[in-house]
Amino acid sequence: MAPYQTEALMYDLHIANKNYSSWSLRPWVLLRALDIPFTEHMHFFSTAIGENVQFKAFSPTALVPALGDGGLTVWDSLAIAEYVYEAHPAVWPADREARAFARSAAAEMHSGFSVLRNICTMNCGLRIRLHEITPALQRNIDRLDALFSEGLSRFGGPFLAGEHFTAADAFYCPVAFRVQTYGLPLSPPAQAYVERLLALPAMQAWYEAALAETVREPEHEDEAAQVGVVLNDYRAS
Repeated sequence: MAPYQTEALMYDLHIANKNYSSWSLRPWVLLRALDIPFTEHMHFFSTAIGENVQFKAFSPTALVPALGDGGLTVWDSLAIAEYVYEAHPAVWPADREARAFARSAAAEMHSGFSVLRNICTMNCGLRIRLHEITPALQRNIDRLDALFSEGLSRFGGPFLAGEHFTAADAFYCPVAFRVQTYGLPLSPPAQAYVERLLALPAMQAWYEAALAETVREPEHEDEAAQVGVVLNDYRAS
């Protein structure tokens, strides 16, 4: 049985390594946190760099995540969030203004923050001291801080668009792991928000499973080693 499964199954969610796959985390934590039933299908990245063609069996792009609903396939994390919203309105805030902000924030994460994502690749089990925080990376960090602070102050928290966890928070859950891994500097309100995300039961479940993985993917490992000094590795050997 998959790590999360109920008798009333609706969706099949195809993901990759929990230690690395930030894109997989987004819909997984969204479904889990909102108690939306799904069956998890784990597909580890190939240990040969650039070879994940086996993912085409469930994803037309050979990328994760992909959501199956009967004979229908939805790929791309943002498309999955919008598809699931049609049956589960809690995916986005009920308030129109908050919903517009949440969708904008999720879309910004989806298409932006390229420097953060390229330098600070997700590697849940490591703690890394960066060789440097470049000006471009600092701009991404500053934008994160401003976005978090705006959402929390504008909608009252504790989540990005108000009282309830939504897709906006799910899209920044990988950022929370990056902040933890690389010790990225944030203001106290933004740091407190990150810590709330890390403390979510769904995030704790993902993190525990990520640490238990023993499969290593060379490209992700090399990327982490190049940007800083590995201080700790909490993963199973």
